[in-house]
Amino acid sequence: MPVGPPLPGSPAGLRPEAIKAIPVRHPWRWVSTVVVVAIVAEVIYIFVTAPGMSWGAVQQYLFGRLILQGIVVTLELTVLAMVIGVVLGVVMAVMRLSPNPVVSWVSWFYIWFFRGTPVLVQIFFWYNLASILPHIALSIPGGHVLFHASTNDLISPFTAAILGLGLNEAAYMAEIVRAGLISVEHGQTEAAQALGMTRLLVMRRIVLPQAMRVIVPPTGNETISMLKTSSLAFVATVPELFTRQEQISNANFDVIELAIVASIWYLAMTSILTVGQYYVERYFARGTQRELPLTPLQRFRRMLFTFHAPPPQAGPVPSLPSQHP
Repeated sequence: MPVGPPLPGSPAGLRPEAIKAIPVRHPWRWVSTVVVVAIVAEVIYIFVTAPGMSWGAVQQYLFGRLILQGIVVTLELTVLAMVIGVVLGVVMAVMRLSPNPVVSWVSWFYIWFFRGTPVLVQIFFWYNLASILPHIALSIPGGHVLFHASTNDLISPFTAAILGLGLNEAAYMAEIVRAGLISVEHGQTEAAQALGMTRLLVMRRIVLPQAMRVIVPPTGNETISMLKTSSLAFVATVPELFTRQEQISNANFDVIELAIVASIWYLAMTSILTVGQYYVERYFARGTQRELPLTPLQRFRRMLFTFHAPPPQAGPVPSLPSQHP
């Protein structure tokens, strides 16, 4: 360790001994760690050794045909609902920022209504719309009918779930996009327009690249949340993952086992989406940091192949020649 200059009054050429730093002990950290590990181990042991638990059923249905079909439907619901939510959310965000008060208030009312009602109620509404509106027709003044169809034929259970999930998601995406747009300083827009750039070019070159850093993280969270929220489609009898595991458990009474199967698949899918979200955020973080954060694979490689040399030991300090004549 480095040593300082000679102390006043000390013999010439002699310096004080290096300070021996003693690290602070944290015994309660070890105690809390042991307690937490013990509790987690006990909980796992209780579930593993539960007398009524059939792990064979979990293994049997984990890759079952009906479960895999439910996973496909779950992914379809997630993708289609997010596409509707993102596209309609962008439109509502632009309308909310419009100087036209009518357009702005329509957007505000949409966001207020769909954020204020549960998504389960919205799916239930679209699924049972035929009870009050048996037919849907579009006509022009004079009585000429342009379109006429049965509500049950037009809005299937799958469509009802898509409408409920997508329209609800659009309300949240509108606020996310609006927050990203207003996070960019207005002075940059004015400067770009002063240089002769069009509004569309300013939005594409100036506003969106900066707004995406604000929009992407919550959008990734909304996508992961949508994957799990798609389980509410069971109210419309859509054969997604949760509905399939419920149908199987009603037949063989392995309720907990099938719930574990569904949970394993939900965890696997959300984990993949989490990794994808990390790389998308890392891509849009370019230019804001001197060095991009390491990817999980890079961190793993550094942990395996990087060896840190121990800090050098402070050896004896040679005495300096006396400066006295």
